[in-house]
Amino acid sequence: MTKRAVTYASYLGLEQLLSAQYPRSEGADGRPEHDELLFIVIHQVYELWFKQLLHELAEVQRTLEAGDTDMTLHLLNRILKILKTLVAQVDVLETMTPLQFTSFRERLESASGFQSAQFREIESVLGRRDASAPKAHPEGSVGRARIEEAQARRSVWGSFLRYLAARGHALADDVLARDVTLPPEPDERVQVVLVAVYRGDADAALVAERLVDLDEGFQEWRYRHVKMVERTIGTKRGTGGSAGVEYLRTTLFQPIFPDLWEIRGRL
Repeated sequence: MTKRAVTYASYLGLEQLLSAQYPRSEGADGRPEHDELLFIVIHQVYELWFKQLLHELAEVQRTLEAGDTDMTLHLLNRILKILKTLVAQVDVLETMTPLQFTSFRERLESASGFQSAQFREIESVLGRRDASAPKAHPEGSVGRARIEEAQARRSVWGSFLRYLAARGHALADDVLARDVTLPPEPDERVQVVLVAVYRGDADAALVAERLVDLDEGFQEWRYRHVKMVERTIGTKRGTGGSAGVEYLRTTLFQPIFPDLWEIRGRL
């Protein structure tokens, strides 16, 4: 049997990819509401980028713990570009007016962005420890298992601390052995070391600054997402019974790497 040549379409799985949009609304003319396809495509693209972010963050942790500064900086730069792309996609979604969204919103039923397992996994990889995150997904599901696994292993911050220790920076044993299931908290001892890093270890300081950029980029995406939701549905409750904008506002201005922000005034 002759093996079929790999084509652009087969390599990218375009048949499956382009047939994975299922609008559920029906307008007066019997066709789906025009803007529902945009809504679906944007969120599918988000999920593809989330998949790539998880791929990149796993490699960042590996290169950090291997002491590979150059590759870590390269990967963090790529992640920052992806975050900028995520923010830019909000501009596209905001071309949809509240009335246009309302025309198909009820068709979402219980579906909600809160159910994005990949986004919760990203939060967990970065260090967030929220016991309710995995519980939003069915027992035995792949999404729930991945969130639980991410919350039970070292975060990006933990990998960075090991990177610093391997470069000779004196971090206390209990800092390096801190329970990985606990959320990040500012630690004065870590901050003293970080100030020394900025003053005497240029390469490690560059990595620290890229982590600040990552933190800021993630917060920027959260802010744009909150304002987009507020612009589209105001203070209405979100789909699936979520609190909508009220909840999303509580996620703003919460740093991922608090120690890197605490030392700003000392440098």
